[in-house]
Amino acid sequence: MPLNAYTEAERAAIYRVIYERRDMRHFLSDAIDPELLTRLLQAAHHAPSVGFMQPWRFIRITQPELRIAIHALVEQERIATANALNEREDEFMKLKVEGILECGEVLIAALCDKREHYIFGRRTLPEMDIASLSCAIQNMWLAARAEGIGLGWVSMFEPEALKTLLNMPQDSQPLGVLCLGHVKQFYDKPMLEQQHWAERQDLSNHRI
Repeated sequence: MPLNAYTEAERAAIYRVIYERRDMRHFLSDAIDPELLTRLLQAAHHAPSVGFMQPWRFIRITQPELRIAIHALVEQERIATANALNEREDEFMKLKVEGILECGEVLIAALCDKREHYIFGRRTLPEMDIASLSCAIQNMWLAARAEGIGLGWVSMFEPEALKTLLNMPQDSQPLGVLCLGHVKQFYDKPMLEQQHWAERQDLSNHRI
């Protein structure tokens, strides 16, 4: 056993939350306790980041009219995505891809502006800011699952349209609409696997 390993029970809890994390689309409308929301944001804020740049920003959407407008942007892209899928269009349109109007909280996960100042670790790989934000979202996702809160990451929107809607800085970049909320139950398997859209690949297929 490695010297600094957690206890068996603690390790089991970590692996459990990893395996039971789900991209949720079905929510209850109950409000999320503010202290719980703060814990989730703190978990995100403690993610690793390249050059310790911490490029993530989370915009909390509190105005109902903004939720409706964001939902409209997602719906527009959902239809465009369906059209691009050709023979799978009808199958795709039957999927539920977001819970923006039902969930307790909507957050916009975005990259901050003025990222050109951060060179450490990004000179040859500038997209590492995206990787850093993804780590923050994953931290929040795992913490939410441990707290019994569902999270859904929605990426179907036109970034420039969302930036304009929210009056975001021109050189910032939204990467996700995060739906957070209480759920009746978590999916036994990823929803897209349950709906036979795709299957989890074997680990051996991803080894070199």
